[in-house]
Amino acid sequence: MGLALSLIDEDASAAGFAGLTTAATMMAFVHRRYGRPDGIRGMDVAGRVEAVGRSVQGLEPGDAVFGRSSTGTLAEYACAPADNFAPKPANLTVEQAAAIPISALTALQALRDIAKVLPGQTVLVTGASGGVGTFAVQIAKALGAEVTGVCSTRRGNVDLVRSLGADHVIDYTRTDFTRTGQRYEVILDNVEAQSLSAARRALTPTGTLIPNNGKGGRWVDPLGRIVKARLLSLFTRQTLRPFLSRENRDDLLALKELIEAGKVLPVIDRTYPLSQAAVALRYVGEGHTQGKIVVIVSATGHQ
Repeated sequence: MGLALSLIDEDASAAGFAGLTTAATMMAFVHRRYGRPDGIRGMDVAGRVEAVGRSVQGLEPGDAVFGRSSTGTLAEYACAPADNFAPKPANLTVEQAAAIPISALTALQALRDIAKVLPGQTVLVTGASGGVGTFAVQIAKALGAEVTGVCSTRRGNVDLVRSLGADHVIDYTRTDFTRTGQRYEVILDNVEAQSLSAARRALTPTGTLIPNNGKGGRWVDPLGRIVKARLLSLFTRQTLRPFLSRENRDDLLALKELIEAGKVLPVIDRTYPLSQAAVALRYVGEGHTQGKIVVIVSATGHQ
C-alpha cells in the first residue's frame, strides 16, 4: 500500500497521504510506465501502514490495507492518498490482497455500474482466465447472472474458469463466440480479438458491450475504437461502452465485503521476490497469465 520512504515528508503527510511498508505488490499495466520519473512500475499494492498525514482519518500505523498507488509499488515502500486504501479483507493474506485492487475494481465497475447486471441476465466474459476476467466471472455470478467464460485450453484454463463459477466455457481456439448464434445481454470483452461489428452479433438487440482491452482490437486504435463505439451507440439500441475504472474507496470496501463473504477470491499464477521484478514483468508481458502475478517484497518469493 505504498509509498517510498523518500516520499514521506511533512508536506506530503499534511496533504492527507499515507505511507506503507509494501509487503506485496501486484503488477498491472506492464506495457506502460506509471508514477515517478524514475519509472517505478506497479499500481496494485497491499501492506502495513507506516505513517499517515496529520489530516488522515481512519488509518493508523500498523493497519493492514490494500489499494493502489500511482507513484509505483515495486518498491519496499509506497505512498498515496489515504482514500486509495481500505482495510485488507480478513480472510486474505497480504500477498492475496495485493492481487485485488485494479483488476477487481475494473470488473466490478464494468458489470455493476456500466452494464448494470441483474439476476438472471446472460453475461459473456472474454479473457476469462486473466486478471480482470477471473474477477469478472465471480462478480457476475455474485450479481446473479448466467455466466459464459471464453478462454483457451492451455494450462487448465477451462477447468479454472469453471471452478470460478462459470456456467458455460467456450474454448476460443475451437469456437468463435460471435458465430455460435447465442446472444448475450452483456459482453465484457477483455481481449478485443473481434471487430466491434462481429462482437455485436453476439449481443441481444438491447445488450451491452464493454470493450476493455485498451489495445483497440484488430481494426482500429484504442481512441478510434472508443469513438466508433460511441457513434454506433447513437444508431442502435445496443449499448457500446468503453470505460476506464476509477479510484474509489467505497468500491474497495464493496470488494472486501464480497471477498469476506466468500463470493470472490483472487487467482494468483505466480509470485516473485522483488529482486526478480524484471522477470515477473516479462512473464506478464507474454500475455498468458492465469489471474495475477504478485511481487513479494518482504520474503524470498517463489514461482
